[in-house]
Amino acid sequence: MAVKAINDEAHFQAELSAAGGKLVVVDFTATWCSPCRNIAPLFEQLPAKYPKAVFLKVDVDKCSETAFSQGVSAMPTFIFYRAKTKIDRMQGADINGLEAKIQKHYEASVDESGEDYGHGMLDLVTFIQKNQCECLNESDDHPLTNALSATGGHLESGCDEQLIISVTFNQVVKIHSIKFKSPPAHGPKNVKLFINQPRTIDFDQAESQISVQDLVLEEKDLENGTPVQLRYVKFQNVQNIQLFVKDNQSGDERTIIEHLAFIGSPIATTKMDDFQRLAGKKGESH
Repeated sequence: MAVKAINDEAHFQAELSAAGGKLVVVDFTATWCSPCRNIAPLFEQLPAKYPKAVFLKVDVDKCSETAFSQGVSAMPTFIFYRAKTKIDRMQGADINGLEAKIQKHYEASVDESGEDYGHGMLDLVTFIQKNQCECLNESDDHPLTNALSATGGHLESGCDEQLIISVTFNQVVKIHSIKFKSPPAHGPKNVKLFINQPRTIDFDQAESQISVQDLVLEEKDLENGTPVQLRYVKFQNVQNIQLFVKDNQSGDERTIIEHLAFIGSPIATTKMDDFQRLAGKKGESH
C-alpha cells in the first residue's frame, strides 16, 4: 500500500466511498509549504505501519474545491474519516501527534476489519462519545467502558442484575442492530430500548415508560455475539440510545456483558461539531 494522490473532487469522493468502514487519513498539503515538505516523507511511511487504513494526499492548489469543501485553510491539515464522515482533524507538521490520532482511531477500524455487515453498515464504535456514556448499577471494577471495546474486559452489574446503559454518539446515526457478547448464563435477557432522551433515565422510569423496542435475547445470540436486528425504521435518527437490562438468562444477581456493539451507519452529511452535549443532570441509580 502507498499514499494515493488525489486528482480532483470526484476522485476524492470515490476513494472515501471505496474505503467503506476503514480509517482514512488525508494529508492536505501544498508544494510551497515548508512544513508540508518536512512531514511528507514521514507520511509516506505510514501505510506500511497501518496497512488496514487508507492514506490520501490532497494538493490544495490542484484540488481547491476539495480543500474548500473540507474547511482547510492552513497547511498541512490532516483530516480523518470513516464511512465518508469526518471523525477528527489536526493541523501542523507534528508526526508524533499525527500517529497518536491514527492509533486512537485505527484500533477501532481493525477490530471490525473482518466483519462485513453489508449495505454500508459498520460497527459504530468510532462514533461513540465515551466521556458522555454512563451506566447505572455498574460494578466499580467492571464498568461500561470495558464492554465498548472488543478487548477491554467486561461490564458487570453491581447490587443486582439490572443495568441502565446510556450511549451517546458524536454524530447522528442510524442503528440497524446491536451485538451482545456475554457468558450465556449471565447475559441479558429482556432489554428495553429508548432513544434521544434528554438525560439518563432512572430505573423507575425505565420500568414505566414505553420503549421504542423491547428485545428478548437468547443464549445462542449472546454466546456467538450475533447481531440482533432492530426495527430499523425506528432508529434512523439517533444521537443517544439507552438500554434497560431488566434481567438475565439465569435469574442470577450478576449480569455480564463482554462486548456491546452497535451496527449501523452515520448520517454522512452531519458534522460532529454541529452537536453539543445534551443538557441535563446524571440519572439516579438504585
